[in-house]
Amino acid sequence: MAVRAVRGATQLESDTRDHMLERVAEMVTDVMTSNGLEVDDFISVIFTATSDLVSEFPAYAARRLGFGDVPLICARELEIAGSMPRVVRMMAHVETDLPRADITHVYLHGAAALRSDLTRVRAVPDSADEPADD
Repeated sequence: MAVRAVRGATQLESDTRDHMLERVAEMVTDVMTSNGLEVDDFISVIFTATSDLVSEFPAYAARRLGFGDVPLICARELEIAGSMPRVVRMMAHVETDLPRADITHVYLHGAAALRSDLTRVRAVPDSADEPADD
């Protein structure tokens, strides 16, 4: 079994605790579903949040999903002029039989616009009128 990294990102509409927990749980669950992963497959997860998000630690949402024994850490995203606001990103290290080329990275809501360069991305924009990449 190989160790792979899988990425995810989501954008919040507002900085409230409940919304943070909802959006991060959605992102983590979608990463798991898109890659056939269970909690026991995770080695560690790094979460970053933009500086405008202060209502809750993103890792707490993962803890509530059963990640109690998985090392998690939160950090600040770089403040780059013109970057997307209210974004939580994750990079998870997982054990999987999937080849690197078959890992599906997940970008939800406004964050769907962040990585159009990747070939295997599950992008779910806010608007139902916008196409999602699978």
